[in-house]
Amino acid sequence: MPSFEKSPAELVARFDATVERFPEAQRRKMFGYPAMFVAGNLVTGLFGSSWMIRLGDDDRAALLALPGAGPFEPMVGRPMKGYATLPTDVVDDDAQLDAWVHRAIAFGRTLPPKK
Repeated sequence: MPSFEKSPAELVARFDATVERFPEAQRRKMFGYPAMFVAGNLVTGLFGSSWMIRLGDDDRAALLALPGAGPFEPMVGRPMKGYATLPTDVVDDDAQLDAWVHRAIAFGRTLPPKK
């Protein structure tokens, strides 16, 4: 497995503060990065200096239409299906960030639970 950059401490703190606002989700690590799970399914998390999020097709298309959003590619040229990265202005704004996390959690609830 390739070596990945660590997430900046301030971004990890921001992520942890966000997780606290969503008690129905569980904070765990995925590939060494903080991540949020619902019913065992990954819904959002950090990857290096990026904040990735899992959304249904319509919500993901809406997110990708925003400036600064993009596909989530943990390895260049290999996007993960169903995931995108949040723009910095969304990550920096509690109301916008929480709205996208709510969408991710709602989508995560539609997926079969994992143990």
